[in-house]
Amino acid sequence: MSEDLLRYDLMIEAALRDVVRETLSTVAQNGLPGEHHFYITFLTNYPGVEIPDYLRKQYQDEMTIVLQYQFFGLKLEDDNFSVSLSFNNVKERLRIPIEAITTFADPSVNFALQFQSGQGDEEGEEGDEEGSNLENANSDSQAESEKKKAKDDGKEEKRGEVISLDMFRKK
Repeated sequence: MSEDLLRYDLMIEAALRDVVRETLSTVAQNGLPGEHHFYITFLTNYPGVEIPDYLRKQYQDEMTIVLQYQFFGLKLEDDNFSVSLSFNNVKERLRIPIEAITTFADPSVNFALQFQSGQGDEEGEEGDEEGSNLENANSDSQAESEKKKAKDDGKEEKRGEVISLDMFRKK
């Protein structure tokens, strides 16, 4: 098989990150439509990530935020977004480079994208969506409530399809 000199894997990942950019841009301008909400997992130690020191200490590698009910001042710039969230009733401003995102999910429509971390291009390096930490003052209880409600209704929680780019990477 010939060598991929064009690096389609990187082009696809860049295009999918543009989906995240466009989504955040739309929400920043118009608010969240309908039942849409986002779980965004990012690398806390990625260059350009700005979060309070106590959060960085608590989430040394990866953190998940939820944009649903209580988020303020969502702003998209060329290579990052910023948003204010409430942590233990204290509003904190976060700035997250788009490249720091490892997972972007919208559970309302069973949609999820999983990205390779921008730090190193090592094989087998994937974010653990199941083990990610959910942040935002109401998100922990809200996520638990949704899971409990799904179980009480006798329905399994629907999960979005995670698109992994491993199949396109050089081996």
